[in-house]
Amino acid sequence: MWPSPNGTIRNILGGTVFREPIICKSIPRLVPGWTRAIVIGRHAFADQYRCQDLQINGPGKVELIYTPADGTKPNVMEVYNFEGKTASGGVALSMYNTTESITGFAYCCFEYALSKKWPLYLSTKNTILKQYDGRFKDVF
Repeated sequence: MWPSPNGTIRNILGGTVFREPIICKSIPRLVPGWTRAIVIGRHAFADQYRCQDLQINGPGKVELIYTPADGTKPNVMEVYNFEGKTASGGVALSMYNTTESITGFAYCCFEYALSKKWPLYLSTKNTILKQYDGRFKDVF
């Protein structure tokens, strides 16, 4: 399968993609009361664009392993054990991001909001991905 062209472009950019609507006076808005555009800033590095996914075809265990460069003991987390009713398999996914990239994303978002004199809101779901989305909240 060919890699996603959008994902390839985002990885090359390695930063933030802003989606701002084009407003034309002659085209009516879907929500007439809105007078200002809503702009979405999307982090364009890693996440699902550089993830590894895997089809599981039978019983077995999926683990996430972090091996420190200093030689200390690896941190091994069991993600899921395909056994019993789920022994026929399924799918697994692993993704990452870097603090440097998240910081760059935050910087771009603040810079964009300040240049437009607009408020900035970060939307995240850190109740599900406590460490992953929590890192975005911590950096912002």
